[in-house]
Amino acid sequence: MARTLGIDFGTSNSAAGYLVDGAPRLIEFDGDRTMPTAIFLDYDARETLMGAAANEALLEGSEGRYMRALKRALGTSLMHEKRQLMNERITFVDLIARFLRRIKAQAEQETGLVFDQALSGRPVFFHKAGDAREQQAEDDLRACYLAAGFRDVAFMAEPEAAAIASNALERPGEVGLIVDIGGGTSDFSVFRSGADGVSILANHGVRIGGTDFDRSISFDHVMPLMGKGSRLRKVMGEGTTPVPQAIYNDLATWEHIPFLYTAQTRRQVAEMVKLAAEPDKLERLARILEDELGHELAFAVEAGKIDVNRNGYAGTIGMSEIEPGLSMTIRAEQVAASLEPFARELSTGLEDTLVLAETEAAAIDRVIYVGGSSLMTMVSDTMKAALPDARHEFAEVFTAVADGLAIAAGRT
Repeated sequence: MARTLGIDFGTSNSAAGYLVDGAPRLIEFDGDRTMPTAIFLDYDARETLMGAAANEALLEGSEGRYMRALKRALGTSLMHEKRQLMNERITFVDLIARFLRRIKAQAEQETGLVFDQALSGRPVFFHKAGDAREQQAEDDLRACYLAAGFRDVAFMAEPEAAAIASNALERPGEVGLIVDIGGGTSDFSVFRSGADGVSILANHGVRIGGTDFDRSISFDHVMPLMGKGSRLRKVMGEGTTPVPQAIYNDLATWEHIPFLYTAQTRRQVAEMVKLAAEPDKLERLARILEDELGHELAFAVEAGKIDVNRNGYAGTIGMSEIEPGLSMTIRAEQVAASLEPFARELSTGLEDTLVLAETEAAAIDRVIYVGGSSLMTMVSDTMKAALPDARHEFAEVFTAVADGLAIAAGRT
């Protein structure tokens, strides 16, 4: 019997589920209910690895190309550009379709059911309100699902799915707020529970998330160790010029990292090493590009961010793969300074959502946090400052959206 599969295709992690006896049941991937949204093209084995296997291949130093945060390419020209990968000319549509096909196959293998339809989560905005890329992004994602073998796909805003999963149906009359901070987007939904179910009063979102937090921390505090902010001697005449910053922005951005590994970029950095006032720093940059260590560096920054958020005062960013013994301590106040612009954006996003919902802050009874990046202290501190009288609860932050999609898929 054909069924509908609820799928939360995330920037950092993905999950899928279906309804069983009125309750959501999530598919297991390598013993986990979530799957890293990661792809590794293994050059030696000539195969495409996904999820945990992709992360393991990267960390083990296998020869190949690692890709993460592909969701952020939806709606952009990157989606349809053909690239030569493992003797194939393929697009990001092809790559995401392979990932979604793996989810479909695992669900069918685990359950013995046929899932020919998908109910997919989608951020409130892939980019921003009024952006021409919004419709293109949804069209791109639909094309990925169809290429993955689904006959049809419908979309639901991710915070709406989270509201369904939050037991809101059991609290008639409640006015709640979903704060969904994922890897690439931050979404807000104001809802009211009633006898007929959850009524969404307003959806709103901003295009920031955990990968942006990582990028800011990396750019501000880690990239100076690779030469950002240093000087180059002029080729002709006296004086110096600053090292170009574009390469550091790309190296700090998850989805841009794979495109730095080109002969042209490596030659550019080799020339910069010769002219550098601090050559040891530029040599680190050259080593990262030569040995394709950009994602290892990004993982180290992410781990340091989590470390400082967990203990509240400092964390360690270890970079021994780039240079033996290389590491740095990052303090809570440094992280706070890097994330302060995002706190302002989240605060503005909340204010805009309340205006759209025609709801006062004092009317919000409960704030429900979902998405892995909602665990950042900065997020809850910002929301508590704006909504001090509401109850603040953390849902199943990694699976709430998938749970809601599974429930909704089973009722269609």
